Amino acid sequence: MKNFKDMGKKELGLFFEEIGEKKFRAAQVYAWMMRGIQDFKDMTDLSESLRERLSEMQNSGKIALTCAQIDKVQSSTSDGTRKYLLKLLDGNFIESVFMKYKYGNSVCISSQVGCKMGCIFCASAIGGHMRNLTSGEMLEQLIAIERDTKEKINHIVVMGTGEPFDNFENLAKFLRTANDEKGLGISMRNITVSTCGLIPGIKRFAEDFPNAGLAISLHAPNNEIRNRLLPINKSYPLEELMSACKDYTEKTGRRITFEYALIKGINDSLAHADELANLLYRGLGNRLCHVNLIPLNEVSESGFSGSGAKHTADFHDRLTKRKISSTIRRKLGADIDAACGQLRMKTEFSKNKDNV
Repeated sequence: MKNFKDMGKKELGLFFEEIGEKKFRAAQVYAWMMRGIQDFKDMTDLSESLRERLSEMQNSGKIALTCAQIDKVQSSTSDGTRKYLLKLLDGNFIESVFMKYKYGNSVCISSQVGCKMGCIFCASAIGGHMRNLTSGEMLEQLIAIERDTKEKINHIVVMGTGEPFDNFENLAKFLRTANDEKGLGISMRNITVSTCGLIPGIKRFAEDFPNAGLAISLHAPNNEIRNRLLPINKSYPLEELMSACKDYTEKTGRRITFEYALIKGINDSLAHADELANLLYRGLGNRLCHVNLIPLNEVSESGFSGSGAKHTADFHDRLTKRKISSTIRRKLGADIDAACGQLRMKTEFSKNKDNV
């Protein structure tokens, strides 16, 4: 089966030529897809005969317009965040999150079904890794949410389930389509990709997408703690990671956001704050880096607890005194398990939540 969401404009053009149609039909179909249309019969600028032909091919399973369908939606009662459970064509499920900010609407998307990185405080690794998402399946998350909310998405964060740089080819194709003015038209500067520290991916990202944003899931000020929390650190220790980060900033001129989840009794002391400041000074000076302090969103299986508001504020104040730029992330969607580290591979939402 050829899924049109996985095909760029050039590939669509070749498809229409192969079936004896004019190449410009690709641009017409592409535009309709980006608007969330799911049925060829609704593509009114195509001839009736072509619509019927494409519908027949769709019904016979030769082609498809969609990669996923919304299965359930869960809405936060506190901040308007919406978590989406989407069912893929192969029966797998992924989760995405729609968030409203003063500067616009943002969607956090998944890049894999499950995750193989094994970060022990994160729900996304529970159940292991099933497979990579295609570029179309990443794109479908945005299109489906725009169709459901009837609101324009302004920002994308690739921070849901999965490690994006472990699926670089599909990620790259997705980013180009999302950025395409004839696609979703989202500026690269409004797109951020998060990695737990795959250095080859960081280097390639700097080359291929120098205008997009990079976030590093750091979560520890030293190798001892990071080895425990993020197994990837054993392959790419902090010294190598910070060197890659320095190369990235020199090449792109872009600031890196370092994500740091505060875990009670593990990485949240003032001594840890000083150690973190020293790490960033050694690696980048205090330039082109920003620490996003994340109150830990608890996952029952991990056994970890968050640091609490006062402890988090004290940690933030210590970084400020050390002249390290930092903010405390606003908790969005925690009441529906849609906050950072809570997305996972599952097929139903908790029964004590309000589904719509």
